[in-house]
Amino acid sequence: MRLLRVQVPDFRVLQNVDITFEKDFFPNIFPLGSQNGGGKSTLLQLIFGLLHCSGNPDRVDFLKNLLHGIKVYDKNKTIALIDIWDGEKSITLRFLLEQNKKLITSKTKESFGMIWDNDDNNYTENTIEICEYEKEVLLCHLDNLDITKGKIFLKEVSEKIFLAAPATQIFLFLSPNSRKLLFREQNEENDYYSQLKDAKAKLPGFFTYDFMAVDLLTKSLKAAIAEDIKQVNETGKYGNSYKELIKDLHLILGNKKINLEADLSSISFKLEKDGETVELYPEDLSHGELKRLSIYMWLKHYNIEDAIVLMDEIEIAFHPDWQYQIIADLKEWAPSNQYILATHSYELCQALTPSHVKELEPKLLKQQASS
Repeated sequence: MRLLRVQVPDFRVLQNVDITFEKDFFPNIFPLGSQNGGGKSTLLQLIFGLLHCSGNPDRVDFLKNLLHGIKVYDKNKTIALIDIWDGEKSITLRFLLEQNKKLITSKTKESFGMIWDNDDNNYTENTIEICEYEKEVLLCHLDNLDITKGKIFLKEVSEKIFLAAPATQIFLFLSPNSRKLLFREQNEENDYYSQLKDAKAKLPGFFTYDFMAVDLLTKSLKAAIAEDIKQVNETGKYGNSYKELIKDLHLILGNKKINLEADLSSISFKLEKDGETVELYPEDLSHGELKRLSIYMWLKHYNIEDAIVLMDEIEIAFHPDWQYQIIADLKEWAPSNQYILATHSYELCQALTPSHVKELEPKLLKQQASS
């Protein structure tokens, strides 16, 4: 699965956006740059929300949140056109808002499958209603796919799109009331981060760069142990899944070692130095080390492969050398994915060719003025 092109005529700060992602580029990693306020995060969240939620009726409330405040003043309003390569062909998804009164139900009378019936537009057999939104309805028009095949494709895409971002980011697919909580005194019963945690539970493709992904680590290590035991039962020989995972983690951590404690509910870190083994405390590992470890575990635990992975400000907490290195890391950890990295980092951009770097206005990389 590959994102080929994204066009956004007018959505919040995004104006006349038209970006192409070449599917044959190697590596398939594209930095997305602009200055602060250029709309990088908005673009990633828009792509993720439309693709992750449109194929699943249980997630449409997140789409309504994303569209909050967007009005249709004319006959219709195109939100985005997204071209996707499914491995064999390119499929264009056009997401648009239409006035609700112009819809008729399909023959099957399903709530998730309405069709457009207006001679002015060619949206009859291949336009799906995603959700009603106030006085409008969000539609998805799919080139050369009827409703049945279109819904199957949207479902497939929803399982192949992922978003990773800082937990401190403002997420447009959370409710407006949730976002307003950031400007109020926080309390345990009703705060922004509890709303964010609830959203993560409902959006399996959504990951935040938490300080330490202990749950991912323990779950992955326990899963590796379970796989080894399964192999014992089937073949009589203990498997190497746990040993190989620990080996990979040690390569990331260098001279710092990780281990799952006997109770299987906690982990420990140790440092081997000058022939001695010293137990490490949480403060002995840097923010950057823990973040790098978390990204690796996220990709591996969820077996994210042949997917579109959107990552916002991945360089936070990384030394410039690690900002450069993260490109090689992603190529090694999960090379079959396409990565789109919203970034402010020159070092990260320099790890790829200039043609890989995509930009929004105001641009991150300014051309030199001619002498």
